[in-house]
This record gives sequence, structure tokens and C-alpha cells, in this order.
Amino acid sequence: MCRRLFFDENRRTLASLPGWRNLPAGRQVGRRMTSKYFVYAIKSLSRNYIYVGLTDDVERRFLEHNAGHNRSTRAYRPFRLLYSEETQGRQSARKREKYLKSGVGKEFLKTLI
Repeated sequence: MCRRLFFDENRRTLASLPGWRNLPAGRQVGRRMTSKYFVYAIKSLSRNYIYVGLTDDVERRFLEHNAGHNRSTRAYRPFRLLYSEETQGRQSARKREKYLKSGVGKEFLKTLI
């Protein structure tokens, strides 16, 4: 079975579209190439857990986390978006992501709660 997850703006949920490979969330084939990336942090509403990641589409990625398409965050659902920052290029987004995952970066994120 092949499918690709996409954001349906009318229903504001994730929907499946036939004809695409079933890959893990955030790794679908055929995504648009962009120079803008976002670093984001989501906070679990049920547990004391903050997840930091990077993506080219924050809204889609947030919905994927809440829908349980990411193995590492599935058990901590539901989430709220805690922080989002736009960067120019994947390399700078990765650098900022690593900072936010560090001890100092986590302390910064905890001040936003």
C-alpha cells in the first residue's frame, strides 16, 4: 500500500493520498525543495516532555506528531506548539536544533512554559 500524508486545509487534519510511498513522518518522497526551514519545540500536555525538531512545514509536522505518526513522540500525545523559529537553510536549522536540545537550550524552552 502506497500513500503520502498531506495537510488538508479544509478539514485541518491529516489525510492520505494514494500513489505515494508509505515512509515515516517527515521523510516523504516528493516534498518540495525549499531554502526555508523551521526549528520547532512541542510540549506534551499529558507528561513533562519537550520535543525539538526541524522541518520545512511546521503545521504539517505538528499534526503528524499529534496523529501519532512519529514513533518517538507517540506515547506523549497530545502536544501544543511551544516554540517555532524560521531559518535560512537546513544547515542553520540543524545548528539551532542542536542548541535547543542542549542543556542551555532546554532551559530556555522551559522559561516559555
